[in-house]
Amino acid sequence: MDQLRAKKGFICDMDGVIYFGNNLIPGVKEFVDWLYKEDKKFLFLTNASAKTPKELRQKLQRMGLDVDESHFYTSALATAKFLSRQKPGCSAYVIGDPGLYNALYDAGITINNVDPDYVVVGETSNYNYDSICTACRLVLEGAKLIGTNTDLTGPTEQGIMPACRALVAPIEAATGKVAYFVGKPNPLMMRTGLSKLGVHSEEAAIIGDRMDTDIVAGVESGLDPILVLTGVTTRDVMEQYPYRPRLVLNSVGDIPG
Repeated sequence: MDQLRAKKGFICDMDGVIYFGNNLIPGVKEFVDWLYKEDKKFLFLTNASAKTPKELRQKLQRMGLDVDESHFYTSALATAKFLSRQKPGCSAYVIGDPGLYNALYDAGITINNVDPDYVVVGETSNYNYDSICTACRLVLEGAKLIGTNTDLTGPTEQGIMPACRALVAPIEAATGKVAYFVGKPNPLMMRTGLSKLGVHSEEAAIIGDRMDTDIVAGVESGLDPILVLTGVTTRDVMEQYPYRPRLVLNSVGDIPG
């Protein structure tokens, strides 16, 4: 644990690590207070694409935790950055919520349901058959298929629910095209996270509840991979993977000591 506490930077997942649904996970406030007290550099790096950093900050404020907007980075922002660099001034047909739309608009990407360069899929409660059909038609006509992240499921107060990869799957199946996913564990998002922190990967830890995104991202990017058991992964599930976190904690509340 001393090795973890000595790290200069912390990249933390949000769903299942900081909160569960609309409830702060016990020990999180103490952890964030410790980050500020010890002058640690930290970033909440989330694969969720539905909310903007401002909305995420306000969500935490409603739970009694105030964190500056600069400490949030989402897969929507990473996707917008990726597309704007791949094809500046491009257009996209979007299946997603306001956080994704806002990120794309801010990057100069226009919305287009006629002949877009890309079909972009993120989490949304407005997922429906018509949008799937439109996405399939556009992909078959040449639009490139992009997913904001590879999460198959996500934790909610109602239990485990489908996430981005599950929403992309019908489009892949119907078109025969394979999506490109931008969020964790894609090195593009990890490098951006480290750049925003201003620390080297060896000086940072990644804390998450998912083996297939957070922990593998840490292993492959050289960050110290720390698993918490407050989200989707149990110790039994962890054993099914060929790679391991360096530490398994009950929650981030274990870190301040």
